[in-house]
Amino acid sequence: MEQSRMARTARNSFLESRTARARLRIRRTPYFAKIAKGLRLGYYRGAVAGSWIARCYRGAGVYATEALGVADDTVDADGIKVLDYWQAQEQARRWGERQRLIAEGMVREGTYSVADTVKDYLAEITAEKSPTAVRGAKYVFDAWILPELGAIQIEKLTTERINRWRNKLATQPKRVRSKRTATEPATRATADDEDARRARKATTNRILTMLKAALNRAFQADRVSSDGAWRKVKPFGKVDEAVVRYLSAAEARRLVDACPGEFRKLVQAAMLTGCRYSELARLKCANFNSDSGTLAIRLSKGKIRHVVLTDEAKGSFAGWTKNKSPSDHVFLRDDGGVWGTSHQKRPLDEASERAAISPPVNFHILRHTHGSLLAMSGVPMGVVAAQLGHADTRMTEKHYAHLAPSYVAQTIRANFPVLGIGDGAEVIPLRRANKA
Repeated sequence: MEQSRMARTARNSFLESRTARARLRIRRTPYFAKIAKGLRLGYYRGAVAGSWIARCYRGAGVYATEALGVADDTVDADGIKVLDYWQAQEQARRWGERQRLIAEGMVREGTYSVADTVKDYLAEITAEKSPTAVRGAKYVFDAWILPELGAIQIEKLTTERINRWRNKLATQPKRVRSKRTATEPATRATADDEDARRARKATTNRILTMLKAALNRAFQADRVSSDGAWRKVKPFGKVDEAVVRYLSAAEARRLVDACPGEFRKLVQAAMLTGCRYSELARLKCANFNSDSGTLAIRLSKGKIRHVVLTDEAKGSFAGWTKNKSPSDHVFLRDDGGVWGTSHQKRPLDEASERAAISPPVNFHILRHTHGSLLAMSGVPMGVVAAQLGHADTRMTEKHYAHLAPSYVAQTIRANFPVLGIGDGAEVIPLRRANKA
């Protein structure tokens, strides 16, 4: 690692190591090393420990300087506040590139932090995404990103710093919904098993993706000079293997019977159509076409798709929309209100308990149930993808391909002989050999 750094950075025998720096005498002016044209890395020798600065020439006899951090003279470098020569040089190069872009009018001058990046990102996606998606993104930034990274200036954001944040995030307990009066976020202890650790890493990957999305927008808009720090950060590998949980027909009936009032219709519709909760919550009667037996799902991830209804589903929707105007919602709460964000969680938990289904079902499992039953019935993956609204078959195959009848499975089951050793088989004792 050290050699690779040396190969692409400037060498300086007086500043590279703490031993060499210890030989320098204490003085009021810094020791400078030239690392690029018009760019210098400076070192102030202190009585106990030194510090790093960067200086660049901006023309007309004007120089800009920037304090980078403490030198690793007495403590090991952490890449954040304490820097070795190579880390200080990397930060100086990134700062120098930003100064060049500022001088050319390509980047705005002044401090620009991760919090500023997030603010700009949310402002931009407000015109592109649904209010629900924007609220969800803001929650992720506020809960997981800004508390740790918000105050850091983009030019000082390093790969090592992001990796430390990522690793810490993957070991934190799961966050749960807090009371409005709570001063601290409520958490639930993370189980110490492989599946729980995989789930936390998968969640961390999704949060990292959102952070990168905001930072990449800033880079593409020339608000920052380099994307090198976060481009090098990799997500956790092999943590997104699909573990599909779905309900059997008997479980589905028990769950529906356990659902109260108007909520029962919502659960029925989810399993009969495979639609997302948000799609059903905003569904209007005009979206149901009784002649074609389809639902027009509008603004589903920016697209429109037509969900095909079975005779059972078509009959249900015909009843649910009877005597309603086209502009009416198909599904409303018992009090006549519209189903909103997270309104489905508590009644679904309670229905799962009454139906003796453990762990409790979430709404996405209802959607998985529809997709799984289609796959197990031999429906092609392309058709399943279209029904569920996947952009292509990759996500569909990831979740449902193992459930589809396959040539391999059919061939094995048709040709492997019955050994008669299974628990459900009649065991035939071996005959004893006749004594001579």
